[in-house]
Amino acid sequence: MFNLAVAFLLIALIAGLFGFGLVGGTAYAAAKICFFVFLVLAVISLTMGRRTLP
Repeated sequence: MFNLAVAFLLIALIAGLFGFGLVGGTAYAAAKICFFVFLVLAVISLTMGRRTLP
């Protein structure tokens, strides 16, 4: 998931460099969504992984 966020961010930066605003904006939005989903899943897995059953 984090790899997708980085890939979309790179696409957004390259598209912004060449002036493709719509492609850059869409890729930036996708990167932001992927990053926050990854962040939430990482926090959930860290908190659930520390639990021990009695």
